[in-house]
Amino acid sequence: MTVSRGPPGRPGASSGLLGCWRRRPPLGFGAKVSIAIALGLSFAIIWTSLSPTSSSQQISTERSSFAADIVDPPPASRNHSTITTSGGHRKPSPTSSHSHKKQHSPSGSHRPNATASPDTTAAKADHAESSPRTDQKPAEKEPEPETEAEAEEEQEQEKEAELPMPEDSGDGKAPEEEVEKAPELEVDELSEGDGYGEEAEEGQKKATKKRKKLPPLFSSSAHYHWKHCSTKSGHHYIPCVDFDGDGSQRHHERSCPRSPVRCLVSLPKEYKTPAPWPERKEKVWYGNVGHPRLSSYVKGHSWLNRTGDYLMFPPVEWEFKGGSRHYVESIDEMAPDIDWGKNIRVVLDIGCKSAGFGVALLEKDVITLSLGLMNDQTDLAQVALERGIPATVGSLGSKRLPFPSGVFDAIHCGDCNIPWHANGRKLLLEMNRILRPGGYFIISSKHGDLESEEGISASMTALCWNAIAYNSDDVSEAGMKIFQRPPSNEIYDLRATKDPPFCKEDQNKAPAWYTLIRHCLHKAPIGIEERGSEWPEEWPKRIETFPEWLGDLQTRVESDHKHWKAVVEKSYLDGLGIDWSNIRNVLDMRAVFGGFAAALASKKVWVMNVVPVHAPDTLHIIYELGLIGVYHDWCEPFSTYPRSYDLLHADHLFSRLKDRCKQPVSIVVEMDRILRPGGWAIIREKLEILDPLEKILKSLHWEIVMAFRKDKEGIMSVKKTTWRP
Repeated sequence: MTVSRGPPGRPGASSGLLGCWRRRPPLGFGAKVSIAIALGLSFAIIWTSLSPTSSSQQISTERSSFAADIVDPPPASRNHSTITTSGGHRKPSPTSSHSHKKQHSPSGSHRPNATASPDTTAAKADHAESSPRTDQKPAEKEPEPETEAEAEEEQEQEKEAELPMPEDSGDGKAPEEEVEKAPELEVDELSEGDGYGEEAEEGQKKATKKRKKLPPLFSSSAHYHWKHCSTKSGHHYIPCVDFDGDGSQRHHERSCPRSPVRCLVSLPKEYKTPAPWPERKEKVWYGNVGHPRLSSYVKGHSWLNRTGDYLMFPPVEWEFKGGSRHYVESIDEMAPDIDWGKNIRVVLDIGCKSAGFGVALLEKDVITLSLGLMNDQTDLAQVALERGIPATVGSLGSKRLPFPSGVFDAIHCGDCNIPWHANGRKLLLEMNRILRPGGYFIISSKHGDLESEEGISASMTALCWNAIAYNSDDVSEAGMKIFQRPPSNEIYDLRATKDPPFCKEDQNKAPAWYTLIRHCLHKAPIGIEERGSEWPEEWPKRIETFPEWLGDLQTRVESDHKHWKAVVEKSYLDGLGIDWSNIRNVLDMRAVFGGFAAALASKKVWVMNVVPVHAPDTLHIIYELGLIGVYHDWCEPFSTYPRSYDLLHADHLFSRLKDRCKQPVSIVVEMDRILRPGGWAIIREKLEILDPLEKILKSLHWEIVMAFRKDKEGIMSVKKTTWRP
C-alpha cells in the first residue's frame, strides 16, 4: 500500500491532486518534442535580445564614429567618402549605407567620386604586388585596429595646421576660414593606412575587444650610444645598394640589410660646406665626393677636371662635343613640337653622367630628374647632387622604377648603352609605363651601332612608338633619335602581331614598390575623366591648375597648396632661423599633395617629394602639377648617397608610422645619413613624439635652433653638426 502525503497544513489537498494527476493521460513522444523545440526557440529569442551587438556591427559602429569624430568636411567635399591608397588600403568617411553602396564599381575598385582618375583608385587589384616586403626581409607586424582613445589622438593631430609660430603670433597657420573649410591635412588623416586598411579590417573581424594602447614610438628612458658603420664604402655608404662590409660590390637591384641600420656614416676628412647656388653648379669641393674610381674617371674626360681642391665643370664641355646647349638646340630643330619649359616640364634623364642635359634644361625652366644607376661605381649621381642637380639612385632590372605611371613628359638616354630591346623589351615596357601618353623618348649614341639601332627600331615598332626624327649631328658627332608614345589606342589595332600583349585589367599599372615588370603593354587612358587623356597646362600655369579628373580632391589639393604657401611665406622663410641662401636640395619626407614643394617653386631650390608606400597614392597628382618625387618606405634606407640634401621636412612623419617599423630610431639615423653637415631639418609632430625625438637628436649633437610647443603639438628647427662618434 502506497501512502501519499500532502503539504503540511492542507490535509485534503494531497488526495485531490493525486486523483487529478492520475486522471491525465500520458504525453506522447511528438508532444514532448514540440515542447522542447518551443522552449529552445524561446531561449534563443531572449538571449538574442539581451546579448551585445555582433562583431561586424561593432566594427562598423566604431569606424563610423571614428571618422565622424575626426572630420567635419565642408559642403564642397561631402561626396568624397573614400580615398584608395597606393597599397589598396582605404578608409570610409561617415556616409549613409545607401551612399556607401554607390561607391563600389562593378570591377570592385573604389572611386572617390564619379569622375575620379583610375590612378587614384586602381591600387587594390595589385595589392600583393605593391607590398614593400621582399623574400629576404622578415615579415613585419601587421597593423592592428585602433581604439576610440587612439582616434581621439588622431583628432588632436588634425589641429596641427593651427600650430602658430612664435615669431608671427599665429600667422604661420593657414587663414582661419581655410583651417575650418580646407581639410588638406584631414584628407591625409582619413586616408592614411594607419590601422584602417584592408589588413586592419581583417584584424577587426578577429578581435572584437579593444587592444591596449601602443607604447610610445620612442622611449623617453632610452640611452643612445653611437658608432661608425664598419663598411669599406666608408663615407659613401648606401645601405640598400652596397653589399654590407664590402664597398667594392653592389647589388644589381635594391636589397636592404635584414636588420635596421643603427650606425652612423663617417664624414670625409676634408668635408666643406657646398657653395651657394648657382656657384655650386660650376664647381664643388673634391674632398666631399672624391674617391679613387672618380679620380681615374676625371683624368679621362674633359667635361670635368680637378683644379686644386675643386672639381670644375666647364660650361662649354660635355659628353658630346659642342656642349649641352648645342645638344638641346639640336633637339629643338628635330622636334619643333617640343617646347621646353612650356609643354615639357618634367624630364627623366637615365644613366646620369655629367648631368649637363639637366643643367641646360634648368635654364629653360625644366626640372630634370637624373637617374643614377646602381652599377655606376664612379658615383656620378653623387656629384650631380653635390652640384645641386636633382638625382636619385635606381636600377633597370626586373622591378619597376619607384615612379607612378604616365608622369614624365619626356625621357632622355644619352649614350647610356642600355640594351633596350633585350629580355623581351621589358625595359622599354617600363619606359612605356612611366612616360606620359604623347610623351617623347630621346636616345642618342656616339658610336652608331647599326645592329643595336635596328633592334631598338623593331622594339619601338612593336610598341607602336612613332619615330618622329632622326639626326646625325656633325658638331656633337652623335646620332640621335626621337620617338613619341601614342597619345591614344587606335594605332594598336594596326599591329601585325599582338606582342607584347595588352595588360589585363587586374595587372595594375599603379604599384611601383618592389613590383615586377610585366611583359604587357598598358593602354592609354581614353575618358576625359581619366588622368593622362589630356596634356597638362603649360608651365607655369600648370602648378596652379587643378585638373577636372581630380573630382572632389580638386578642392582639397587647392586647399593644401594654400595652406603650405601661408606656412612657408609667413613662418618657414623667416621664423625658423634657416639661412635659405645655402639651401638647394630639399626632401619632403611625407608629401601629400606637394603643397610644400609648390610653395617653394619660385625659390632657388628643388624638392624631392616622397609619398610613403603605406600612405594614399598621391604622387601622380604631384607630377601632374609639374613637380617630382618617388615612392619610399621609411622603414628602409632611402635610395640616395650620404649628405645628399640641405634640408629635410618631416610633417607628422613619425606619428604616421606607429608600429610599422621595427626600430623607429633607424629613421633618425637615416636622416643623419642623407643630410649634409650644416643642413637643416624642420620637424612637426605630437609632443609625445617630439620630446623624446629631441633627446635623440641631442645625442647626435644636432643643434636645436628653435622649438615651439602648443597644446599637444610642436615644431622644431634643428641643424646637423659635423660631430661623429
